Amino acid sequence: MTELPSGKPLTLFEKLWERHLVAPATTDHPAVVYIDLHLIHEVTSPQAFDELRSRGLAVHRPDRTFATMDHSIPTLFDGDEPLFADEKTRNQVETLQRNCDEFGITLYPMGDARQGIVHVIGPELGLTRPGRSIVCGDSHTSTHGAFGAWAFGIGTTEVGHVLATQCLLQRQPKILEVRIDGALARGVTAKDLILAVIREIGVDGGLGHVIEYTGSCIASLSMEERMTICNMSIEAGARAGLMAPDETTFSYLEGREFSPKGKAWDEAVADWRTLPSDPGARYDKTVAIDASKVEPMVTYGTNPGMSMAIEASIPDDAEEQSLAYMKMERGDALLGKPVDVVFIGSCTNGRLEDLRMAANILKGRKVAEGVRVLVVPGSQEVKRLAIAEGLDRVFRDAGAEWREPGCSMCLAMNGDGVAEGQLVVSTSNRNFEGRQGKGSRTILASPLTAAAAAVSGTIVDARKLMDQD
Repeated sequence: MTELPSGKPLTLFEKLWERHLVAPATTDHPAVVYIDLHLIHEVTSPQAFDELRSRGLAVHRPDRTFATMDHSIPTLFDGDEPLFADEKTRNQVETLQRNCDEFGITLYPMGDARQGIVHVIGPELGLTRPGRSIVCGDSHTSTHGAFGAWAFGIGTTEVGHVLATQCLLQRQPKILEVRIDGALARGVTAKDLILAVIREIGVDGGLGHVIEYTGSCIASLSMEERMTICNMSIEAGARAGLMAPDETTFSYLEGREFSPKGKAWDEAVADWRTLPSDPGARYDKTVAIDASKVEPMVTYGTNPGMSMAIEASIPDDAEEQSLAYMKMERGDALLGKPVDVVFIGSCTNGRLEDLRMAANILKGRKVAEGVRVLVVPGSQEVKRLAIAEGLDRVFRDAGAEWREPGCSMCLAMNGDGVAEGQLVVSTSNRNFEGRQGKGSRTILASPLTAAAAAVSGTIVDARKLMDQD
């Protein structure tokens, strides 16, 4: 590894880049960077393992590779028997088991107390830590940047590269500072904040950049809120999203299974304290946002940048093709729109704090007639803690379906889909055409807004229900 340059004030990302640079870029190839942690799942890894076999290669650092089952797994069981959607999804899961057994990789399969969505269990287990470079064959790997890690998604070919070499070819991105000051108002969540950021800079506003989120608002957020924001950095076109580690970060990580212990913990924290951007460090671009002006947000179109305050109307310049798919028109209000399905879960909003928010709205109320509600915890640990708090009973008593952990309806590849033409209010991260089922129409929102829609049967400002409690 190269030594950090002295004298020049560095940003958080510049420090991470220099720590992991194995060989600088030349006219012949991009830079070579070292990967500290490789997370894999059943969907983007099979071809990578086939490539290793065809070349007679072993996994270079199986101790730095961890696998879980999340995308294809069912969230419904018949007793102990998982109800797979089809043979394809069953085969993906069984193939991951065989590959991990053959190549000596730690796997958290269905039924394991540590299984869950890859971007939920990494932090839970203390695998995600400040200063690390982290990759996964999944777009929302940027989630882990909330801990001051350089985390980004990679393709299947790159999954093979990391398995074989623990390195990747990378071109150094530019750095976009999104500075968020002020306090979020009551009933406004981290999900609303990141949707507002994406609306402000656009779905291509972060292209060629990593985003570092700074400011008093970011410093005041919990780790779960920070993960929600970094999770959706990719939806702004960014390669990664980062936040400086601080006491909130250290408190979250202390004592977790893979976190350093004893003297090693003290040494790690001392090192992590050196990571935040230096005073005077220069960003390539800065965008400033006042958190106090952010309202509860909902999307109306077919990408996360097509969003608005919940009490607003669809803008006059909204893309017509997108509105046609969504069966909406310019000038329409979303308040009062009937909904068919509500999904509470995903790597964006499937953590304990998210479930608490939703439960606070649902407690003592009933799901509206004709509305289907799925609540899917992000991991077995989230499920266990939610049950300990009685949240599962709140959801069930309200008429929602309480499911087993997994990605579920976020991308609907496991059978948890939305029927054609149905409108779903979802706490997930993408509202692309057909994302949650062929012909499905997605409105992205916070757990508060989703839960309010569940009991109202329409899109409603959750603050109205909060005022009744």
